[in-house]
Amino acid sequence: MASGPTPLDSQVPTGETPGSSSFQHRVRWVFLGPNGIRAGWRLLIFFAVFVVFARLVQAGLKQIPPLERWRQAQPKGVFSAGAVLLGEGLASLSVIFAAFVMTFIEKRSFADYGLPAKQAFAKRFWQGVPFGFAMLTVLMALIAAFHGFSLGGLAIGGAEAVRAGVLYFAAFILVGVFEEFSFRGYLQATLASGIGFWPAAILLAILFGCLHLGNPGEARVGAFSAGSFGLLAAFALWRTGNLWFPIGMHAAWDWGETFFYSVPDSGNMAQGHLLNSVFHGPNWLTGGSVGPEGSLLVFVALVLGAVGIHFLFPARQKST
Repeated sequence: MASGPTPLDSQVPTGETPGSSSFQHRVRWVFLGPNGIRAGWRLLIFFAVFVVFARLVQAGLKQIPPLERWRQAQPKGVFSAGAVLLGEGLASLSVIFAAFVMTFIEKRSFADYGLPAKQAFAKRFWQGVPFGFAMLTVLMALIAAFHGFSLGGLAIGGAEAVRAGVLYFAAFILVGVFEEFSFRGYLQATLASGIGFWPAAILLAILFGCLHLGNPGEARVGAFSAGSFGLLAAFALWRTGNLWFPIGMHAAWDWGETFFYSVPDSGNMAQGHLLNSVFHGPNWLTGGSVGPEGSLLVFVALVLGAVGIHFLFPARQKST
């Protein structure tokens, strides 16, 4: 009985075979593994498509004078629902387009990247929304219990509040789609194919946290908590099987910070927030300019979130 082919990932072929030189074997080994194009090259193709597509769309949008004038008129140092919708909409479109291209190259589907279209904004998403808001509410309650936070009065009300709330929720859904599908979707699935799920999740959580250091007003504790949130989202992906729960959780957390509780979100403050909230006390308690993500109490909320996910979504039994 003939034996199957030796996986190309296991060793560099040496010597020659009929019709193929040693050099050709080595080139093949560099670019191809047992599952086709190696993970590193696939990631490079994905990033290239993402960057090129995003740049082309940005260049096209700049050719629309009213839109460009509106963008230039946005205030510095704060963000608006419209600015988030535009920026995160472009980012989400670009990452989804790049993944779409990769589905043809890799002969895979969006479900393989953790984003099954049939479950879009369905049960898992709407489970994640109250879960994320509840986690944030626990954190704000803990800060308030130590006299570090008070709600204040309404900053806006009536139809204006409803409009702003809806726009910010839509904006943060796009944030959730972009960040979760980027870090816990395509990148996670591709990197995990090479090094395993949890090593990939840890590396991407570290990267996710480090990127938050680029936000104005961000600090190391806030970046560390962002990375920890990334691990929590990876745990939710592991238990639920897709990203719709983490997307809902992420969107509701950001919406609660930015609009409902009206506090800084990773060092960013928003226009059109609901309340005139006030922080009191040291930065270790309140998070200071970072917002509640910079409070040491955030880790209590994240641990409670992990416990909740553990009980809500028991580990799937492996078939024997």
